[in-house]
Amino acid sequence: MKLVLDSEQEELRATVRKVLADRSPSAKVREVMESELGHDPDLWRTLGDLGALGLVVPEDLGGSGAGHVERAIVMEELGRVLTPSPFLASAVLATDALLALDEDDPARAALLPRLAAGELVGTVAVTEGGAWDLTGGATTATGHDGTWRLDGVKTPVLAGDSADLVLVYARTTSGPSWFAVEGNAVGLTRTVLTGLDPTRRFAKLSFAGTPARPLAASDPGAALETVVDLAAVSLAAEQVGGMERAMELTVEYAKARMQFGRAIGSYQAVKHGCADMYSAWEQAVSVLRAAAWTADHDRPGLPMAASLAQTYIGPAFFETATGMVQYHGGIGYTWEHDAHLYYKRAKSSELLLGPPGRHRARLADHLEMP
Repeated sequence: MKLVLDSEQEELRATVRKVLADRSPSAKVREVMESELGHDPDLWRTLGDLGALGLVVPEDLGGSGAGHVERAIVMEELGRVLTPSPFLASAVLATDALLALDEDDPARAALLPRLAAGELVGTVAVTEGGAWDLTGGATTATGHDGTWRLDGVKTPVLAGDSADLVLVYARTTSGPSWFAVEGNAVGLTRTVLTGLDPTRRFAKLSFAGTPARPLAASDPGAALETVVDLAAVSLAAEQVGGMERAMELTVEYAKARMQFGRAIGSYQAVKHGCADMYSAWEQAVSVLRAAAWTADHDRPGLPMAASLAQTYIGPAFFETATGMVQYHGGIGYTWEHDAHLYYKRAKSSELLLGPPGRHRARLADHLEMP
């Protein structure tokens, strides 16, 4: 197992970090998160031009042919600056879903190159009432004379308000299956939801006789499980990036903020708190690198690695973000400071794929613990 990035991977990090420093500073993040679209289309096209949107897509399908370690690097950098972006929805969830549909080469050939280029924004609609339901939930798909239509509600759907392509997991008479729905399809109603994290967009998608194209997979449920596991790894990368930047900003403030003639970082309570942040981040990086390597080289071990990543990294990021708010004192509680944005991202991300307790239970099952 390789836990240290090589020179090419570090170069990828440097390139993405420079782009985001120029195009997604704090002021731009606040502007974009309050915009109607919720992300910067120019930055999205730039990420497509860099090949960042198709890192796990094979070259013959329009991607970069890299891997999950490289995608995790991009997610770390996006997480560092809290970039409002549909990357997790499109370049992770939708892309991985299409790659997992092992019996639908035409759909993959038609859609993956466009997702990788940034021509399409995709997402998946699986959750109902916040739960990732492997049964398809209450959303149903009915077919007649080769035409399929969907009825039901999926919520919350990541980037569901702006996605051009929605991959829906729904029930049929023969079991759950995947369907592709165009973002402007007749019978599809999209309602933007107000969430805790203003930098991440969610929507409720309502289907009423909505036309859908069935997508073939040998085991639709197994495909969904793979999508969720890979999403857990990418989300962990985003959390590690946010965790690192929250720690850096806190340490910088502790060095500069003077109280009673001394920098507050010289006081033991603050000093030890910052040291705890660093130790937690170092452990999180190791867990992430192991999970990303496993996604590329040991797929049977992915479920356990993904569960471990979310079991540890989600709560660790939230604890770091909480410390960031507290160590910044009064200013850390204001809207003008970015501390509250890291705090909200940390808590919402911790729950995005289910609460930590669910990940712990899944990890215990993989370890065969009583």
